[in-house]
Amino acid sequence: MKIDAIHRGIVLDHIKAGRGMDVYRYLKLDELDCPVAYIRNVRSGAIGRKDIIKIDEEINLDLDVLGYIDPGITVNIIKDGHVTEKKKLSLPVQLVNVIHCKNPRCITSVEGSLDQLFRLKDRERGVYRCVYCDAERKSKAL
Repeated sequence: MKIDAIHRGIVLDHIKAGRGMDVYRYLKLDELDCPVAYIRNVRSGAIGRKDIIKIDEEINLDLDVLGYIDPGITVNIIKDGHVTEKKKLSLPVQLVNVIHCKNPRCITSVEGSLDQLFRLKDRERGVYRCVYCDAERKSKAL
């Protein structure tokens, strides 16, 4: 299989095998007019198997959301065919409008205009807590 190198854009590397489609859907990459390569189950010395996404255009990425989906992702910024910047992600301390509180008594269930605001409670377990009602949500990434 041959996937061409990109001249200017973004490579999302070290995505846990099988999680690449979640990233693809969240970023709505199917709506871009540029070439996008989604490569599944690539062998990796570091993590066994991984997914890779190559985007042949510079786009704005919400690194907090990517870190929530998979904190092991590496974001490589490509310019003139070379990696100019490498960002390693981790679970973000705060999430705004990324996950929703499932507590039916939470104020966010009644007041639709309120932001869904969660703060990281336990990094080891990937547990977030709603700032309004203290309901907990666990990241699926861990």
